[in-house]
Amino acid sequence: MASQVNNDCIEKLIAASKSLRVSLEKSHSLGLALQKTGPRLEEINQRLPVLQAAVRPIRADKDALVAVGGHINRAVGPAAAVLKVFDAVHGLEKSLLSDPRYDLPGYLSVLKRLEEALRFLSDNCGLAIQWLDDIVEYMEDNALADSGYLSNLKKSLKNLREFENAEGKSRLDGGLLEAALDKLENEFRRLLTEHSVPLPMSSSTGEQACIAPSPLPVAVIQKLQAILWRLIANGRLEKCVSIYVEVRSSNVRASLKALNLDYLDMSISEFNDVQSIEGYIAQWGKHLEFAVKHLFEAEYKLCNDVFERIGVDVWMGCFSKIAAQAGILAFLQFGKTVTESKKDPIKLLKLLDIFASLNKLRLDFNRLFGGAACMEIQNLTRDLIKRVIDGAAEIFWELLVQVEIQRQNPPPQDGNVPKLVSFITDYCNKLLGDGYKPILTQVLVIHRSWKHEKFQERLLINEVLNIVKAIELNLETWIKAYEDTTLSNLFAMNNHWHLFKQLRGTQLGDLLGDHWFKEHEQYKEYYAAVFLRDSWGKLPSHLSREGLILFSGGRATARDLVKKRLKTFNESFDEMYKNQSNWVISDKDLREKTCQLIVQAVVPVYRSYMQNYGPLVEQDASSSKYAKYSVQTLEKMLMSLYQPRPGRYNSFKGRSPSGKFNNGVQAEHRRTTSAVM
Repeated sequence: MASQVNNDCIEKLIAASKSLRVSLEKSHSLGLALQKTGPRLEEINQRLPVLQAAVRPIRADKDALVAVGGHINRAVGPAAAVLKVFDAVHGLEKSLLSDPRYDLPGYLSVLKRLEEALRFLSDNCGLAIQWLDDIVEYMEDNALADSGYLSNLKKSLKNLREFENAEGKSRLDGGLLEAALDKLENEFRRLLTEHSVPLPMSSSTGEQACIAPSPLPVAVIQKLQAILWRLIANGRLEKCVSIYVEVRSSNVRASLKALNLDYLDMSISEFNDVQSIEGYIAQWGKHLEFAVKHLFEAEYKLCNDVFERIGVDVWMGCFSKIAAQAGILAFLQFGKTVTESKKDPIKLLKLLDIFASLNKLRLDFNRLFGGAACMEIQNLTRDLIKRVIDGAAEIFWELLVQVEIQRQNPPPQDGNVPKLVSFITDYCNKLLGDGYKPILTQVLVIHRSWKHEKFQERLLINEVLNIVKAIELNLETWIKAYEDTTLSNLFAMNNHWHLFKQLRGTQLGDLLGDHWFKEHEQYKEYYAAVFLRDSWGKLPSHLSREGLILFSGGRATARDLVKKRLKTFNESFDEMYKNQSNWVISDKDLREKTCQLIVQAVVPVYRSYMQNYGPLVEQDASSSKYAKYSVQTLEKMLMSLYQPRPGRYNSFKGRSPSGKFNNGVQAEHRRTTSAVM
């Protein structure tokens, strides 16, 4: 029993020992755990004042806090959504700050997402602020928080509201949208600039009036339209139009630059009369046609292609600005400057040239510049046409008066055809020719219609015929004005032949009729015969053979008679040659024929006389005084008569009491003839 008891005691001691050992191990573990937990508790102890300060403003009981919970949740929801969209906008920044040229469709897609995000923010930021404001007001009304805390909240919300109202979208995205739109504008400009190439000038040399194709590829136009829609959606249409006008008008000017259009800027003070710029007027018509049919036509079509879906007012306004800035106004101003120049007959032809050019382009002008946006171009064009028609009609109806006024002037001292006669005959032929008659008729019809008067073609013909009659009356007056009848005969022969030769076979000649030409031909023959008879025809009589045939008085007497008669012949010849060497027969055929008749009248008699009686004086010491000319020299001198001298032409200076034709036509005949071609 005792041993049993001892065994039990030992087992208990062992169990107690094990239990104690376990307890010691647990205590050791707990000590280690407490040792590790100490710093964390210290950290919590340090954070408790902060948490206490955060919770302190809320002084409501549990039930009040439960009631406000739903309101807070409804306000925080939109605010959280706004913050989420803000994050999304930030995520678009990298794509939108890249160059759109490399992926324009992708760029536009991202931009559209930004616009949608900004619309959401614009619509919901104010709402979220309002809901947060309502919560703060509720907390204030129910004393759920400290007044200082609520004041800070209200101040923050006020700042947010003012910030939103003052800045709008530009601050919602930090200026990202504006930066993206600026990049799109730059891409719009780049596409236009890189694909706007001046039109090759070789296309302007052809006579065929072709309509230029659209100068931009379809793919480029589509890109421009895509950019336009995004820029227009953001209020940048005006900037787009400005860029488009700047680039395209510059391109048109570059195309026109090769034409050397400096003359378009000439002022009225830079030239004396139309003749000084007539070459420019001819170029003006060709250049204007090229500009309208090749350049402005292309710009008109391109404006329609690019801005078509935006509206006709937009693209027509755009085209109007391009046309104005590219030079159409300068073309019209040059025409106006011509109408303001001094009046003279050549100006009539130049005005008709200008009218013909404008009339040829009338349909093009009406189509291209007929819209309300082109009102300035329309007004300038109408004003130019009116000036041209008024000026041309006025000059034409004054021509007869100007011819009549010239009658009081003296005839030319050299017996040549007066400038008035040569000019007017050529001029009237031009007016009745196929080139000018239809234009002049149209101008006169329009001019009379403005005065509610009818015009008949016979009025034009009758006026020209009256001008020819006035020329004939002038000639009759001038023939009688010469004191020297021989010069008068030469003048009459010259001018009757001029009228016959210059008008025969022309349209004006057909109107005058065969009888008119027959009369002038007969007058020319009559005055030629009288001229020869009364001048050179008298020379042979000085070489009389009377008293020399039988040498009745002896050789000495015969020699004296020959000397006397040769001296008289030489004196008469020298005087006549000296006087007539300054006279002119401008027509080559008439001059040669007249000289040949003179030679035939003088030289054979002189040759025969010298052959028969020359030996009587040739042995005399003073023979050179009498045998002054050889036959060859005499003939050569006679054939050299009546040659025109350059620069010696009479000028046609029209003048009237009003002084309207005060400058006249002062250039030489060759220049005037070319000027009216």
